[in-house]
Amino acid sequence: MKSSKAIARGPCRRQACVWTIWAWLAAVVAAGAGCSALNVRSQSPEDPIEQISREVTLIGDISVPFGMNYIPIESVALVTGLPGTGSDPPPSPQRGAVLAEMQTRGVKDPNAVLASPTTDIVLVRGYLRPGIQKGDHFDVEVRTLSRSECTSLRDGWLMESRMREMALLGNAVHEGTMLALAEGPILVDPSAKEADKVGQCRGRVLGGGTSATSRELGLVLGNEERNVLTSAQVGTAINRRFHTYEGGIKIGVARPKTDEFIQLKVHPRYKDNIERYVRVIRALPVRETAAQQQARMQLLERQLLDPITAGPAALKLEALGKPAIDALRKGLDSKEDEVRFYAAEALAYLDESAAAEPLQQLARDVPAFRAFALAALGAMDDLEAYEALRDLLDAGSAETRYGAFRSLWAMNSRDPLVRGEQLNDEFGYHVLNTKSAPMVHVTRSYRPEIVLFGADQRFRTPLMIEAGKNIVITSAQNEHGDNQHVTVSRFVLDEPDQKRVVSSKVDDVIRAIVDLGGTYPDVVQALQHAKSTGALVSRFQVDAVPRGGRTYRRKNELTDPSESETPGEADSAPELVVLNPLPELFTNRGTADDKPASKAKASERERSKDEEKPRQKRRLLGTMLHRDDDS
Repeated sequence: MKSSKAIARGPCRRQACVWTIWAWLAAVVAAGAGCSALNVRSQSPEDPIEQISREVTLIGDISVPFGMNYIPIESVALVTGLPGTGSDPPPSPQRGAVLAEMQTRGVKDPNAVLASPTTDIVLVRGYLRPGIQKGDHFDVEVRTLSRSECTSLRDGWLMESRMREMALLGNAVHEGTMLALAEGPILVDPSAKEADKVGQCRGRVLGGGTSATSRELGLVLGNEERNVLTSAQVGTAINRRFHTYEGGIKIGVARPKTDEFIQLKVHPRYKDNIERYVRVIRALPVRETAAQQQARMQLLERQLLDPITAGPAALKLEALGKPAIDALRKGLDSKEDEVRFYAAEALAYLDESAAAEPLQQLARDVPAFRAFALAALGAMDDLEAYEALRDLLDAGSAETRYGAFRSLWAMNSRDPLVRGEQLNDEFGYHVLNTKSAPMVHVTRSYRPEIVLFGADQRFRTPLMIEAGKNIVITSAQNEHGDNQHVTVSRFVLDEPDQKRVVSSKVDDVIRAIVDLGGTYPDVVQALQHAKSTGALVSRFQVDAVPRGGRTYRRKNELTDPSESETPGEADSAPELVVLNPLPELFTNRGTADDKPASKAKASERERSKDEEKPRQKRRLLGTMLHRDDDS
């Protein structure tokens, strides 16, 4: 007779057998479905390649960039040389800071200096851009205090000031370490009217900031990947692709410093496009076999030929380096502008000559691609790229011409074509023998610079224009009764008058202004005044820099108009924007205009919160620049 325990186990055993049979049947069905699915997938040659590609871990999958934010730095400083437009600032923390600085420098009777109408106190602000190195220059912005009685900063000179990170913690202003020095002539918007106090009391010192530090650039590993082995593997993967030279010795650009941080040196080819450099590095595989690389390259090649996926695919192919050149070349044969652009751009950063012609055509004909195409040409060390940029100096578009000039400057600033000269050791001056319509270009960002496109440009006479507070330019009849000669005169109280008689050539007049002590703002003011009065007949442009964020239209995928549901649908296409980062070559080098607030950047910053936390504590309640009313 069976025991009660055995009887009790009987139903359990039978139930277990039933569940085992069901589990076995389910496994068979799943296996059959799996085989069926495999059979279905095997009909598509792409799926095995995609599966292999998904098995590859990219550096961007396990890390976030470090040092890609802009650091705001500020100071309170003294402006001198104002033509009676300054003021005696009222008591405030800013006045106290300037008085303390003047006493430190040994200035006698600083209160009398501040009371002079030739001086005023200004707030100075700039931004240290990602990757900036010690000694690099950047623009600084200046403005008067909110309660200042100053009427204009025109003709002013910013005295040397020490720029720091500043924050208001509690009721006290706290200063960080000195990060830069700022000094130089203040350029006020030439178009600002005398009645426009806001415009007159704001200005910019082009290249006036000098960084006193080198910013660190690198990658931070995620929490799950933070170990010495992974850090070393990431560094090895980067150095296998990128290297530079120090003292003639070849070294990799990556240096694993800890189990979570890999320091990066900027590769020379990407010096004017650091964000792209970091994106390419993050597109590198941490580890990849030859079979995986071959499969991934096949997939990326197909994606490159599709306008929708061409951008990310080209970047990943660029990360692979020389082995990807053949695949990228196939994109140059596409009928789609978008595909040809992304392929050519990636090839340019691989220094392939084949990129020059399509990039030249796209820079000339498609404004949305212009800034990126010109920057890519400037990054090359190639004769065909040089010739392409030289030809674009005669393009019809002002920004194409000036963009080509700036790219040539970035390619080789010592090249006789664009080298020019430094006038008064203050600004760059370049005279180009171009064939197209004459043009004068001046800058209010990046670096103080005047470029004449056309060497034989002349002023229309008679004329009467001003260059700053002390210099006047007039035309006088010569012995033949014509006005082909121009007199540039300088009048200063308690000093002998000076004058120069030159031809009506723009080049001669500019040199005469500088010879009499005129500054860059003085020359810009003279050119602006001449244009507004009709004395300058040439085209006059200010900061005609290629811009990002422009839209373009992709060719409609509908090939048969009858397939469209609404009339005209086949002829229309959505407006798209190039999502590439705007190269530093065409930004304002650390001013407020230099920081695009794109969603891509916002998400990048969101992933880099660990980097921002220390600075958030120093910027809790704003800065002195925004709190100058709280005296």
